[in-house]
This record gives sequence, structure tokens and C-alpha cells, in this order.
Amino acid sequence: MAENNKIQLAFYGDDFTGSTDALEFLTRAGLRTVLFLDNPSSEQIERFGNPAAIGVAGMTRAMIPFEMKQALAKAFTELKKLNPRHVHYKVCSTFDSSPEIGNIGMAIETGQEIFKNDFTPVLVAAPHLGRYSAFGNLFARMGIGSQGKIFRLDRHPSMCAHPVTPATESDLQVHLGRQTQLPIGLIDLVDLQSPVEEIQQKIEQELSTGKRILFFDGIYESQMAKIGEVLDRQVFEERPLFSVGSSGIEKALGDYWAEENRCQPRQTWDELVVSSPLMVLSGSVSPVTAEQINRAVEHGFEEIAVDAMSLDVDDPESFINGYQQKIVSCFKNGKSVILHTSKGPDDVRVKQISELLKRKGWDEQNRRIETAKRFGKILGQSARRALEEFPVKRMVIAGGDTSGYVARELGIEAVEMIAPVFPGAPVCRAFASASPVDGLEVNLKGGQVGDANYFIKIKNGKI
Repeated sequence: MAENNKIQLAFYGDDFTGSTDALEFLTRAGLRTVLFLDNPSSEQIERFGNPAAIGVAGMTRAMIPFEMKQALAKAFTELKKLNPRHVHYKVCSTFDSSPEIGNIGMAIETGQEIFKNDFTPVLVAAPHLGRYSAFGNLFARMGIGSQGKIFRLDRHPSMCAHPVTPATESDLQVHLGRQTQLPIGLIDLVDLQSPVEEIQQKIEQELSTGKRILFFDGIYESQMAKIGEVLDRQVFEERPLFSVGSSGIEKALGDYWAEENRCQPRQTWDELVVSSPLMVLSGSVSPVTAEQINRAVEHGFEEIAVDAMSLDVDDPESFINGYQQKIVSCFKNGKSVILHTSKGPDDVRVKQISELLKRKGWDEQNRRIETAKRFGKILGQSARRALEEFPVKRMVIAGGDTSGYVARELGIEAVEMIAPVFPGAPVCRAFASASPVDGLEVNLKGGQVGDANYFIKIKNGKI
């Protein structure tokens, strides 16, 4: 699709697992896509054969606004230099954010300063993932890739219990309005029934009243191509369109480009065979992941629980060595391993960690950031050292907040999708020079992704 090696879409993900979600739907659309852990240079992109799309897996979901602005100003400036058609700030499909942490309003303001578009479109709806927006309110299915019940976001059992950004508001305009002073509007379900030209007129009406941010509703997959056309029409004079949202952005544009024969959806994938033993690293507090851990243990996986007190030391070396030895012992006995920091919000460690960090005197922002960073180091280093002693072929990293730290501890530099498994969580090939992870099959999943048999199916390679 890319003409003269032009990048059609460059995205910046606010965490690692969410970034592979965007990677998947671009690859499915037929656009070869490479996801980097840091902003790539033109030379790096050339070494990967000038893919049609690129992504950067950031960690801004766990940052305070000041840190976000610094990171995003640099990242967006670098992406702009690549002259892509679209630039997307990729966020979780449950819009995880708050004024204090992962502030999406700050991301939008920074993007508007750099890309200077008339407005920023925001598409959170992702029907392909069980995420639906109706008249500005977000609804989410329990368990992406499952047949779980659909809840309004502020009544979603998992999101209400999120340890960092618990959902208290389903109205996206209200939720984002707490994070920015920019005027916000909405293209709703009724608007989406109109022809594209009339939707464009509605956009112009909203802009004439001063709106700088426009949400787009969406509840059916059939609506995505129309939204994609509307977005693609906003690109003027070779200036990238900056948008914000879930992988609904990639799905919408991919569906529209496919209708226009500008890309050919990919139908065939590498075959996934049984990979045993499997390594799972979980920093998730989601009850969905907790159920997956329990089911895997019932089917022969060994679980290793990370001690909450490992956060109470400046140097967790003794803990890391201990987990490394346990992992290797399990592998030598042919056992798949799950190294986890929690089994759901009711895990006693969640309360222990909260009390521990309060005793340290850290404020809420420090607690959120340091927990992800420290657990990321423990999970990543324990696994990396174990893999140096006993290599495996496939691993899973679960949990959005810690995933970026885990990946960096593992030495991962980039990933490319090789096969779909559950929606939003593909199996990828890792590029990690000077690391035992180089060439491994890596699956990254958010806490909400998958049914109870997730880890079992990933090990068996049959989805």
C-alpha cells in the first residue's frame, strides 16, 4: 500500500500490551507493521524493509502529566519527521486515565501543539474487542475474545476495581473533561447513520462552535469503515492527522482502505504449534487474568507468587535469584510457569502492597509508578536470567501497567506479528539483540483479554 515507502500510519501506544493490539489490526488489514520500544530512526525503519506502518510502545499510561508531556513532545516530534499520513496516540479501549496518571487530555494538548490539526478525533469504540460507545457512554464486554456480559464502564466488575485508574464515569466527554479544558463534542450514533458528506458537515458545525476534540460513537463493526473514511478525509496538504483512541482507529482505517482496494487484508498466518514449557509473566490485577491463572494451574502449570515484600527493598536481587531458580527447576521438570504479582483484586498481596507503600510515605502517584517499575524489574530480570539457563520458544506477558518495564528488562527492541490468537493479543516475533529473548514468540495481553483457558490455548498453539 505504501507509495514511495511512505508510512501510512504511525502510532504511539501508552503501554506495551495495548500497542500490540494496534499492531494486530494493522497487520490484519494487510499493512506490514513493526512495533518498536523506542522511537525508530529512518535507518532502523529501512533495516526492517520500510514497513507500511510503525508503532512505538510507550509507558505514558503510568506517568504523571509533566512526565507525559516531556515524553510525548519528543515522541510526536520524531514521528512527525517520518511524514506519515496518520499519527495515532493509542490508548486502552476502556480509556484508562485520570487527571493525575495517564492523562489523555495532556496527550491531546501535546498532539495539537505539534501537529496543528483543527481538531483531534477520538475513537474509543472497538466493536471487534467488545467495546461499544453509545451517545458518548462507553460499554465493555467482560473478557476480550470471550462471550462475557457487557457492562456500562462505571459498572464493569474489573474496571471498577482497576488498581491505578478505577472507572467511575462512563460518559467519555465528562471523563476527558476532567483532564483538559479543550472544548469537546460528539459524532453520535444518529450522526453515523448519515452519509459521509453530512457527517463532515456535522464536524464543521462542531468546529464552528469552538470544539477542539470530537468523540465518535460506534457499536457495530459495519460502522468502522465509514468512520475510517471520515478520518482519512481529514488529512490535508501532506500534514498528518493526529487522532486518539483504541485500536478502533486501526480497524476503521484498515476497513476503509480495504474497501478502496488500497490494501489487501491478510488471510494466512504462520502455524502455531505446541510450545512447552511456556513462560507466563503476569503483573495484572484483573479478575479475568486471575481466572486464567487458576485454570492453567488446574491443567498442570506451576505458579510462583511474587512476594509483596519484594517492593520493600532497594535491591531485589535476592528475590530475583530465588524466582530464577524456581523457574528453571520447573522448566527442567517439563512444567510451564506463571510468575505473578497478583491473582485478582482480592489477592491478599494487593492489600499488603497498599499498606507497605503507605508506610513508605509515597503519595498516590509515586505508588502507582513505582509499583509498575519495581514489579517490572522483578518479573523481567527473573525471566531473562532463567531463559539464559533454560531457553523456551514462547512466552506471555500479561498486564498493561507493568508490561513496558518487563519488556525493557528482557531487552526487547521491537516485535512483529506472526499470528493472531485472541483479538488484540497476537503472537509476535521478538527482536532483542544480546538477549535470550531474541527470536522468541511473545504474546502480550491486557488484563481484560481472553477466556479462562487463555494460557492453556497459548501453550497448545491452537486457538
